[in-house]
Amino acid sequence: MSVRFYNTLTRAVEPLEPQEEGHVRMYTCGPTVYDRAHIGNFRAFTWEDLLRRYLKWRGYRVTQVMNLTDVDDRTIQAAVDRGVGLSEVTAPVTEAFFEDWETLGLESVEENPRATEHVPQMIELVRQLEERGLTYEKDGSVYFAIDRFPGYGRLANLDPESLLTGGRVEGDENYSKENPRDFVLWKGGARGHEGEVAVWDSPWGPGRPGWHLECSAMAMEYLGETLDIHTGGVDNIFPHHVNEIAQSEGATGRPFARLWLHAEHLLSEGEKMSKSLGNFYTLESLLERGYRPSAIRYLLLSAHYRTQLNFTLDGLKDADRAVGRLFEFQRRIRDAASLADRGSRDGDLVELASRWREAFTEALDDDLNASDALGVTFVMVREANLALDAADGAGAGALEALEGAVDDFDSVFGVLDLRAREETVDSADLREWIEERIAARAAARAERDFARSDAIRDELLEAGIALEDGPSGTRWKLRSETD
Repeated sequence: MSVRFYNTLTRAVEPLEPQEEGHVRMYTCGPTVYDRAHIGNFRAFTWEDLLRRYLKWRGYRVTQVMNLTDVDDRTIQAAVDRGVGLSEVTAPVTEAFFEDWETLGLESVEENPRATEHVPQMIELVRQLEERGLTYEKDGSVYFAIDRFPGYGRLANLDPESLLTGGRVEGDENYSKENPRDFVLWKGGARGHEGEVAVWDSPWGPGRPGWHLECSAMAMEYLGETLDIHTGGVDNIFPHHVNEIAQSEGATGRPFARLWLHAEHLLSEGEKMSKSLGNFYTLESLLERGYRPSAIRYLLLSAHYRTQLNFTLDGLKDADRAVGRLFEFQRRIRDAASLADRGSRDGDLVELASRWREAFTEALDDDLNASDALGVTFVMVREANLALDAADGAGAGALEALEGAVDDFDSVFGVLDLRAREETVDSADLREWIEERIAARAAARAERDFARSDAIRDELLEAGIALEDGPSGTRWKLRSETD
C-alpha cells in the first residue's frame, strides 16, 4: 500500500505522489514570534514532526521549510510600545521557540526563513500579480482583487460572493479597498505609528508586506512553484491558505500545493486553547510543574491529527505512564541480552515483531493514523511481555527483532529517546552517590536489615530517585510528577 493523506483541497484521501520520485518538498506555516508559543501551537508542530519522521522512515528524502513570521501587526506594535527595533522583540521569542522545539524532540527542518529577510522576493511576487492584472493600487497599498481569480476560496469550500466583509483578514480593516473582501498584498501609504520599525522601499512607495504574501514568497523561494505538501492548523485554512493559493497560483499559473494537510485544534478542558481565552499552557509552565517533555509529546501525538484533542493534566499523567510502559519494555529487551539463548519461543517473538511492523505501517500509511499505530504497538508490548514471562527469557534473534521494532517505533514517535534523556543524570558525582547508596541498600538487604534498606530507599526518593528491583538487579530512575 502507498502512503495516503486526506487532502483538504479535494476533501478526499489521496496517495502521496511527489513530483520528484522519492523526494517530498513540504512547507509548514511557522510561528509569529511576538510571544512564546503555547502547547496548542505545538500540537501542529509536533504532528508535522511525526509526518516528517514517518516519511523518512518510509524511505523518502524530505525537504521541509518552516517560516518565522517576524513582521506583522503584533510584532510591530510591541516594538513601537517598547521603543525598540523589531529584532529586539522577535529575537528572544524566536530563541525561546527553538528551545521548546528541541525540548519536545522535534527534528530541525532544512530551512527556517524569516519574513524580514525575504522582502525582495515578496515585492517581486506582487509585481508578477500586477503584470497578470490581479491587483490594484490605492493610497500606496496594493490589493489582490479576488473576483479576478476564478476558484477563490475552494480550499475552504467558500463561495466568494458569500464571504463576510471586514475583520477576517488581520489588519486589513484599516485599509481602503475597492471591495471589502479583497486582501492587502503590500501595506503602503503613511506609516504613522510604525515609524522606522518596519518599512521597506518598493515600486509603490514605502511600506511592508502583508502576512499572506510572506508565506507564498518564502515557500516558492525554497521549494519551487509547486509544493508536494503544505501543512498547518485548521485555523490557517481561511483566510491564510486560501489567500496563499490565490496569490501563488495567480502569479505562476500552476498549482501551489498538491496536498494540503491540516491539524485540528488542541482543546483545554473542552475549549479551544488560545491566549485570548487565557486557557493555555506553555511548555515552560508544564515543566515547572514537574511534567516531562516525553509525556507532553506523547499526549500531543496520541490522537489522529484531524480530530480535536482535549488536553488535561490527568491526560498528561496517563501519557507519562504510557511512555513509562514503553520505556520499561525497551529496557527489558536490552537487559535480557544476558539471558539470550535460554528462550523457547524465538520464532513466535520474531513473528510478533513482523506483524507489528506491518500493522504499524498500515496505520500510518492511512492518513498518519497515530492512534491506531500506538494501539498496535501496545498490543505487541503486552504479547511480548507475556511470552518473555512464560519462556523465562529469549534467544538473540528474538531480542534483536523486538529491539528493532522498538527502535523503529521511536524513530517515528520520538518519545523514548526523550525519556532516556530525562532519565540521564549529567553529574558524575551524583551518579556515583546513587550507585553507592544502591550498593549499601543491597548489602543491608543481604544482612536482612530491612529497616536500613527502607531508609536508604526513602533517602533516594527524597532526592528524586526511584528504585526498581528486578531479576537483573536494582535500577534507578528520576521521579516525575506522575510517579
